[in-house]
Amino acid sequence: MIDILKSIILGIIEGITEWLPISSTGHLILADEFIKLNASDEFKEMFEVVVQLGAILAVVVLFWNKLWPFTTKEKGYIKRKSFMIWSKVIVAVIPAAVIGILLDDIMQEYLFNPWVVAAMLILYGIIFIIVERINKNRKPRIISMKGLSYKDALLIGGFQVLSLVPGTSRSGSTILGAMILGVSRTVAAEFSFFLAVPVMFGASLLKVLKFGFNLTGAEFVILAVGLVTAFIVSVLAIKFLLGYIKKKDFTAFGYYRIILGAIVLGYFLLNT
Repeated sequence: MIDILKSIILGIIEGITEWLPISSTGHLILADEFIKLNASDEFKEMFEVVVQLGAILAVVVLFWNKLWPFTTKEKGYIKRKSFMIWSKVIVAVIPAAVIGILLDDIMQEYLFNPWVVAAMLILYGIIFIIVERINKNRKPRIISMKGLSYKDALLIGGFQVLSLVPGTSRSGSTILGAMILGVSRTVAAEFSFFLAVPVMFGASLLKVLKFGFNLTGAEFVILAVGLVTAFIVSVLAIKFLLGYIKKKDFTAFGYYRIILGAIVLGYFLLNT
């Protein structure tokens, strides 16, 4: 029962932090210090994969009409807008996919630690504040998904490579990159969501195949609860973010990252 409660809490953390530009890794590292699942390291890794899948499902459900490419109402039975979105997403996925596969083991060994996470939280928090100040009196060059070129998509994918460093935030790096290129906040956020589907699904699938499906009944329940919780909270978080950025900018998230980074740094310094 305790582990189910922990699963709910961790699902809530994943659902919120995966889509807001505040780093899910940073929050989960801190949460792991206080909310430890009574399970093996292999199961914990499997749990992280499953709650990510729950988060991905939220994007698929919320943006189904935009993402599902097939229809009986258009010639050729393929929706042009959906095909355009997916083709740009595929282009943007390439940089992180190539570099991630080549450097995954090295990054896991040398970069997945509290010090790197704290540094990236603070660094990108500062960058968010600076970029928003620069953009304050600047009109975005791209205000629709149609206006996003394949070159823009590839460059945003290049920024996504930065998120391979823990503490950076996948959504944070892609949104920041898009804004630097002149993309509006709304389009930047939506494209970041779409980009997450193949990236996170691919990474999750690789880990699931690696660890297999040898689960006990109790472990299955814990995974299912975490997945459902992450899905529900992700739906709410995505809706919140899209509503928030129509009226406000990302400056508050920048300050939040700096504060969280300082907390992570202070906590692990005191416990070293």
